[in-house]
Amino acid sequence: MPKVIIYTTPFCSYCIAAKTLLTGKEVAYDEIDVSGDHSLRAEMSQKAFGRTSVPQIWIGDEHIGGFNELYGLDREGKLDALLNVVDNE
Repeated sequence: MPKVIIYTTPFCSYCIAAKTLLTGKEVAYDEIDVSGDHSLRAEMSQKAFGRTSVPQIWIGDEHIGGFNELYGLDREGKLDALLNVVDNE
């Protein structure tokens, strides 16, 4: 399974929803809290093509985007395959 990274803040409802979705799929993820840390938020924004909102989610080297994109992949039946890319190689 590829590494999953989520940039979050503690009280962001979309962050909580993204983590809940991944936890429900038993997916481990690394969470990076950017609240109050301008350098971490700048790092996230640079990696996320200028996006400053949270969450910002990566699966492996692929930037997924935020919760809406993550949920959309799940709704379309594409998220499970993306999470298992390494297992299929």
